[in-house]
Amino acid sequence: MDAPTRGLPPAPNPRRHAAPHGDSPSVRVAIVYHSGFGHTARQAQAVRAGVRRVPNVEALLVDVEQAPAHWEDLAAAAAIIFGTPTYMAGVSAAFKAFQEATSHAVMAQGHTWQDKIAAGFTNSGARAGDKLATLFQLALFAAQHGMHWVNLGLPPANNSTSGSEAELNRLGFWLGAGAQSNVDEGPDAAPPEADLRTAEHLGRRVAETALRFERGRGHPTANQPSTARPVSASAPVPRAT
Repeated sequence: MDAPTRGLPPAPNPRRHAAPHGDSPSVRVAIVYHSGFGHTARQAQAVRAGVRRVPNVEALLVDVEQAPAHWEDLAAAAAIIFGTPTYMAGVSAAFKAFQEATSHAVMAQGHTWQDKIAAGFTNSGARAGDKLATLFQLALFAAQHGMHWVNLGLPPANNSTSGSEAELNRLGFWLGAGAQSNVDEGPDAAPPEADLRTAEHLGRRVAETALRFERGRGHPTANQPSTARPVSASAPVPRAT
């Protein structure tokens, strides 16, 4: 469930820049999403707000329809957070098309998303709405690209007599951020604030993880060379019939 996205600014096209303090790296976190009716776009904007709360991290918001113009930006990102509404127990058709496009744009170019940080979020009209199936699909998609999945990192909430609908992770997901939007409310009213703050938490968590990860790349463990095998850019990409 999700009114066509109105008023959402076009995705920026930032470039990496020097960090303002010392040798702290500037890290880009991209949020790639599809929104059918505007509700998942609200969630994506909340994720971006969370990313921006972390110093020395920049956020790039990309609608899947704009993705073909941003492959290089995504390749330069340290982390990519995927978002989609849950339709018929899975990702939307538009997001699925983006996933399949990465076979040529990413895998066939040398698996350029290998070892990036990944995470995901989804929205549906029902409280459960089979959102977990969508999060599974996003996590498997990230795994196929060799990415490192970051979970939500919040305990389930609103599960006791003292609980509240205002609590973060009120829907009780671990794998990623879930949101629920009433089917008779537009994106101006849904998802509720608790779900948007949960999405913001995910954005901040991924940004902090990506920053630590990128800083660690510059300090390899002594006497422990990488065992990863380089992937040739010309290596064939397996395709199903």
